[in-house]
Amino acid sequence: MNIGITVYPTYGGSGIVGSELGRDLAARGHNVHFISSVLPTRVTELGERVHFHEVEMMSYPLFEHQPYDLALATKMATVARAERLDLLHVHYAIPHSISAILARESIKQKRYVPVITTLHGTDITLVGADRSYLPITRYGLQQSDGVTAVSKFLKQATIETFDFDEIEVIPNFICSHHYKRLEDSPLHAELAPNGEKLLTHVSNFRAVKRPIDCVEILAKVKAHGKNVRLVMVGDGPERSAVYYRAEQLNVKDDVSFVGKQANIADYLGVSDVFLLPSELESFGLAALEAQACELPVIATRIGGIPEVVNDGETGFLSDVGDIEKMSEDTLRLLNDEDMRRAFGEKGRDLAIQRYNADKIIPQYISFYEKVLQTTEGGESLPVMNASGVQKS
Repeated sequence: MNIGITVYPTYGGSGIVGSELGRDLAARGHNVHFISSVLPTRVTELGERVHFHEVEMMSYPLFEHQPYDLALATKMATVARAERLDLLHVHYAIPHSISAILARESIKQKRYVPVITTLHGTDITLVGADRSYLPITRYGLQQSDGVTAVSKFLKQATIETFDFDEIEVIPNFICSHHYKRLEDSPLHAELAPNGEKLLTHVSNFRAVKRPIDCVEILAKVKAHGKNVRLVMVGDGPERSAVYYRAEQLNVKDDVSFVGKQANIADYLGVSDVFLLPSELESFGLAALEAQACELPVIATRIGGIPEVVNDGETGFLSDVGDIEKMSEDTLRLLNDEDMRRAFGEKGRDLAIQRYNADKIIPQYISFYEKVLQTTEGGESLPVMNASGVQKS
């Protein structure tokens, strides 16, 4: 198949999943065309089957803000016709599904290119923050030829918000060969020069991820005399607040801010406990990646996280903001090496059984094929006039 994929080219979960999906599809013999403003985060190599089409923005003094959604739609239509795409797969409803639908409609007299929309979470919760987005988001879902969601929680939230239930749940995934425990890595010695245990957090440092809670947990764990450091992977608007709180708690020298990293698995593979104190996670991809690296997960019992983390088996779940319990659970794992290792091994087993790429990618391919069948194999559909009569 010739597949067009559009993602936000960031370190967020939707960009990661879309990028790695495209790379895996290409490895399986499909032609993948990424259509985005910049090369997506996890796409490190282009080749015979992996292509990148940059969305070029118009500079015009009339526009206070450049119309990216229109530029994206134009590029999608151009690529779809030039490369004879079989389908457009967009990650995130706003504005990607709207742009894809506009592109599909603009070229359907020549070729009908189905649109598949994958929901990742904040595209749905955005409506909760601003109800004015509800009609256009619902339109994007209704007009898509297929819709998927990354968790059962997100599907249910979409049904409740939009009264739309034609959704296939296809969860996020990991490559078990890439995400794994690393023994004797020089990175461990660099991060823990004095043999410290490593607590690790990975996110885009937005308020919803509650990265400051990680520093609070570190301070409480250290107050019990533990030789431990906190590794903060990523960057974002809350970074300065996290650093300031670390200064206030006198633990700034025990926190390593390593910034955005292309290879998250390297950091997870040398860590001991993963912290995910978010107040909202539609799936919890970071938790899945951590479990694949045999890390017990300390997380909140919200959204899709309970679908990924088994409380009391692969980690411990708490209410949002319950720093005391999360700190106590972290101490339990650090004080009991056998428990920590058992949780890690169980987490990896579950990650591979449920979410290995070899299990999930075929689900996407099967969904593509089903959508193509229902849209006449992606061939041009008959064009009707205003009276519903087929034009000659």
